[in-house]
Amino acid sequence: MAFLADTLSRVKPSATIAVTQKARELKNAGRDIIGLGAGEPDFDTPDNIKNAAIEAIRRGETKYPPVSGIVPLREAIAKKFKRENNLDYKPEQTIVGTGGKQILFNAFMATLNPGDEVIIPRPYWVSYPEMVAICGGTSVFADTSIENGFKLTPQVLDKAITPKTKWLLMNSPSNPSGAAYTEAELRALADVLLEHPHVWTLTDDMYEHLTYGDFVFKTLAEVEPKLYERTLTMNGVSKAYAMTGWRIGYAAGPVQLIKAMDMIQGQQTSGACTIAQWASVEALNGPQDFIAKNKAIFQGRRDLVVSMLNQARGISCPSPEGAFYVYPSCAQLIGKKTKAGKVIDTDEAFCSELLEAEGVAVVFGSAFGLGPNFRISYATSDALLEEACTRIQRFTASLT
Repeated sequence: MAFLADTLSRVKPSATIAVTQKARELKNAGRDIIGLGAGEPDFDTPDNIKNAAIEAIRRGETKYPPVSGIVPLREAIAKKFKRENNLDYKPEQTIVGTGGKQILFNAFMATLNPGDEVIIPRPYWVSYPEMVAICGGTSVFADTSIENGFKLTPQVLDKAITPKTKWLLMNSPSNPSGAAYTEAELRALADVLLEHPHVWTLTDDMYEHLTYGDFVFKTLAEVEPKLYERTLTMNGVSKAYAMTGWRIGYAAGPVQLIKAMDMIQGQQTSGACTIAQWASVEALNGPQDFIAKNKAIFQGRRDLVVSMLNQARGISCPSPEGAFYVYPSCAQLIGKKTKAGKVIDTDEAFCSELLEAEGVAVVFGSAFGLGPNFRISYATSDALLEEACTRIQRFTASLT
């Protein structure tokens, strides 16, 4: 009898974490490495949020919290959804988890039976299909393309739905592509979902506040209120508030689902860190002006990276609407050789040789289900981004 569970045979390690770790190891060994794999802002958590955590410690807010979150945070979450998304949720319809990952995991664990299907647009965040697999479900990948902006179309969605479909998992703006859905695009998808009342939708809105230009963010239950009763709307403080290490995600949805997720979490981790929860109360209720300032910086970085990558031989890079990633194609470079004679036969090989030759760490697109592409996180300084793109230009120019 094998000691380890069969579940592990269905799950792959996180490619983004692997790239970040590899870059860290090379840097510690003395290599000049620019890591563009990590998906976290390089900004510091605002002082008012840090001070709220310190004050919570001084007040003695260090005991076990309620499983679903402290009441002030659940109230703040409900107010946030009303203020920013025109969604009416009571505090008891909300839940707080240790990051967005736990919210997703608990939702799947509470609802998936063997054979249940989850539709995931491709490219996808690397953890989505692995979570579905761990929870016993089956991922059904709905393909997008660079030509349609890496967005799910109504026709593709309708074709993917079967009697076994339980969830559609939406991520807008997207990790890894940065694609974000307009109100009209969400309306068209909602029309399909209304024809299939057995399908629920989980919207991962973690990058909500990172959209650029004139783009106006909308979430699905806001666009189509008839889907409210079968939508779990997820968000968190990690990206917009530069609080990745605080590990706070949250969601709102029907009470029956929230109670089921609470039961799962109660036997798993119990409540999220109390101090981080009090910091998140300040994040949601406190000043929001810094978000626009950070967003402007990210937009400048996006424009820099897109421009420089499109000047690199054999690279085609669309300009995304949101998040802090670009997802360029390296299709024209497949089959080329490095100076050492190695053939670039996959996007993984491209990224591996780029790291070896120029010390630039990016994540290969096949890890996100769609290649030949690669993902760059531009959540770092202009100087490092410019140097990294210069190295990429040099690398692609060297291929024969």
